[in-house]
Amino acid sequence: MLSTKDIRKELHGASAISDEVIQHIHEEGLLKIWVPQKYGGLGYRFEEGLKALFGWAETDGSFGWMLTLCAGANYFSRNMKPEVAQLLFSHTETCFGGSGMIGGTAEKQDDDTYLINGSWNFATGAPHLTHFTLNANITENGQPVRDKDGNDIILSFIISKEHAEVIPNWKSMGMKASGTYSFTVENVLVSEDYSFVYDTFFTNDILETIPFRIFADLTLLVDYLGMASHFIEEAELIRPEIHFKSFAESVEKHLEKVLNIAREVENILGDHKEISDEQQDEIHQYGVELVQRLSHQILTVYTQLGIRATDTNSAVYQVFCDYFTAAMHSNFRPSADGLNFSF
Repeated sequence: MLSTKDIRKELHGASAISDEVIQHIHEEGLLKIWVPQKYGGLGYRFEEGLKALFGWAETDGSFGWMLTLCAGANYFSRNMKPEVAQLLFSHTETCFGGSGMIGGTAEKQDDDTYLINGSWNFATGAPHLTHFTLNANITENGQPVRDKDGNDIILSFIISKEHAEVIPNWKSMGMKASGTYSFTVENVLVSEDYSFVYDTFFTNDILETIPFRIFADLTLLVDYLGMASHFIEEAELIRPEIHFKSFAESVEKHLEKVLNIAREVENILGDHKEISDEQQDEIHQYGVELVQRLSHQILTVYTQLGIRATDTNSAVYQVFCDYFTAAMHSNFRPSADGLNFSF
């Protein structure tokens, strides 16, 4: 079992998550926090899983981001037919991951299979995935298949890694070890049994009644807070004479608020009530505002650290780059409409 110090040492300046860390991930079952116990997963409750994600992001940005996105993809075990999920997760190293974008087509065949072609970007953990998840437009005889309202029908699919070509094109300033690469699929036949729909479940648990928007919002928020906690830890080592205690206290306060939201969501759903659109909007807006304030404060702290913080080999620089790479995720990006960029 690796300690936080061990993992940070392994991933400092790394361009990939090391084999030793990957082995630790599988031995501890970290990718299976959202997988039901009946499939061999850990079956964490929402609040419990968020605490784990915070700790992993606090350990290292790439480590936490890869686990958040890949454990999040393994959540789709709940959307799969039980016999397929049971088969896939009978292997201890099963790791889903992929892209949320619609990057290709799935041509419907006569034998309940689909011929998939396309390319998808930003599949975190790509070098370590056993299966890729993807979204594709359904076509038949080369034409889009539409629903009764005239909208294109989209299905999600799971394909084994042997049928995907990984394109190692991640050039961002941070998250360098996260393996966030593109991938392509060419003329791959996939059984309908390996397709799924986001809001259709074959398990019966409170976790899958959580609106996906809330699930995505809170899992990303604890990642940002975890990286912020690591950042201030490294900042204090560079400028111990500056009183950064209020920053650390703010991280703890907002982490507790996120966990309280998760607890409240589970309680509401446990009483067989629904989370209203207004409540979902309120949670999302809290996330948008928190990430804006957090980003501003990290920049403020960074400008107080001096030239040593610009050393590309320093821990604080790596955390800084990891955070602002992750913060570019579109989930909490506010609209640019009405923003004033003058100074």
